[in-house]
Amino acid sequence: MSDFKKISNYWRANYTSKVKSSNRLTIPEYLKKMIKLVAPGKSYYYIVNFHTMEIEYISDSVKEFTGLEPSTLTMEHLLSFVSSSDIDLVYKKEQIIQSFYMHYLKPTEMQDYKIMYTYKMKHTTNSERIMLHQATPLSLSSEGCFVHVLGIHSDITPFSIKAANDLSFIHINGGQSFFNVNIDADAFTAECSEQVGKITGLLTNRELQVVREIALGSRVSDIAKHLNISEHTVHTHKKNILKKAGCKNSTHLITLCLAEGLIQL
Repeated sequence: MSDFKKISNYWRANYTSKVKSSNRLTIPEYLKKMIKLVAPGKSYYYIVNFHTMEIEYISDSVKEFTGLEPSTLTMEHLLSFVSSSDIDLVYKKEQIIQSFYMHYLKPTEMQDYKIMYTYKMKHTTNSERIMLHQATPLSLSSEGCFVHVLGIHSDITPFSIKAANDLSFIHINGGQSFFNVNIDADAFTAECSEQVGKITGLLTNRELQVVREIALGSRVSDIAKHLNISEHTVHTHKKNILKKAGCKNSTHLITLCLAEGLIQL
């Protein structure tokens, strides 16, 4: 069995088998337009039915990532593009996601959250991309299991950040979010995550400029030159930004800023 198939088999055991029936989702044009607005930079997106494991809609842009025609793709095809070094990490993340949605949340809360994590994707040129994966349930079954899920995969390689081992659950309406969740835990608990508020409104325009420079991989000396400030001031800004945002490192900071639309690819 291919390594990536253990992920699809896990989905079948924990989602597909729990839902008795489902219908295809009618996808209005306005929803497709909204998805394009929230998908940062170079992205592809899809809507998958976890009862049938069928991709009911997928963007044409997926061909840029896979080299394959959208109509031919399955979830296992997409999983096969995950770097072999990241398969076990993605598997652990999916286990924590299942624990969070199916055991920690109430069914009425499930559509209030989106998941977010990074992973390495094999590229058609034999290189690797760093991808940001975001997903949220669009419909639920009568059994309280999600059926249709929107997935957005964005290339964040230009931001010069590494794929992180943890994941985050972000409340879409500004409620309690859970960041940097420990994927080595047996199940999700609030104690295995960090809880911080939204960054929007916390950072000054100058601090946002510094964040954008950090995201592009600029060195401290280059940031100082571009913004016409001293290197000492850059270091001070970086320290203050991480403290304000409640982030432990630049990767965490950039991921949150992407999720809130504070920086664009």
